[in-house]
Amino acid sequence: MTWSKPRTAGQNGPPPCRAHSCTVVERDLGSGKRSHQLYIFGGGNGPDYFQDVYVLDVETLVWTKPEIESSSRPSKRRAHTTCLWEDKIIVIGGGDGARALDDVHMLDVSNANNNQPLQWEKLQTTGIPPPARGYHTSNLVKDKLVVFGGSDGHDCFEDVHVLDLKKGRWSQIELDRKIPRLAHTSTQVGSYVFVIGGHDGRRYSQDVLLFNLVTMGWEVRKVYGSAPNPRGYHTTVLYDSRLYVLGGYDGKNVFDDVHMLELSACAYLPQITNFEIDV
Repeated sequence: MTWSKPRTAGQNGPPPCRAHSCTVVERDLGSGKRSHQLYIFGGGNGPDYFQDVYVLDVETLVWTKPEIESSSRPSKRRAHTTCLWEDKIIVIGGGDGARALDDVHMLDVSNANNNQPLQWEKLQTTGIPPPARGYHTSNLVKDKLVVFGGSDGHDCFEDVHVLDLKKGRWSQIELDRKIPRLAHTSTQVGSYVFVIGGHDGRRYSQDVLLFNLVTMGWEVRKVYGSAPNPRGYHTTVLYDSRLYVLGGYDGKNVFDDVHMLELSACAYLPQITNFEIDV
């Protein structure tokens, strides 16, 4: 439980930025060896928005900027979401400073270790896509991507949409409760998504909400202990049946604290993997 700041190498690291995405890509190198790389995409530094990709090798701590065939690369953006699906980084939405975005792009990283250019592709979808937005969340459940909340700069959304990546089709989920959120976190724990904090369009929140991926509905459970101060723009990670909440912002204060939500009473949840999303 200690912080460290590793020294990185390479001349191709990203510029200072925020609201970018960071995607872990793990590869089997054979002989029991695996590589781990962090793919940084987009973000901004205030007035400037980016569309570049940078890669940090976790083992060597060396930055590189991969060669990319740029005929269909996404426009500059921040506040988007990414996930890794079948050796492709899926990019959903975001904003470019002038408007919110509703497009879906895929970066094929299967050739990343073969010194071949990476390839962007814009995914042509069917169904009714969610309205353009940023500061939403996306959770990958097998071949389906669950998108919740976000904002277009005017409205704070409470809707849930599912993108079937195999079929390229959008579906909207009918909900029995309206819970608007932006700049929250959503972390999958088994068949649930734990939504923590964020902004509801009026104020920052400290709530812990559970979205059931089987019934596709909200549930309420009693949470004990001292909750973090209301906040958004934080990070939440699941490790060893615990949810760790790091940092964030409440409109006035930038936080550097770490909070832990103990899930030992429902530690079986992370082991629940045999379920399907029905849309």
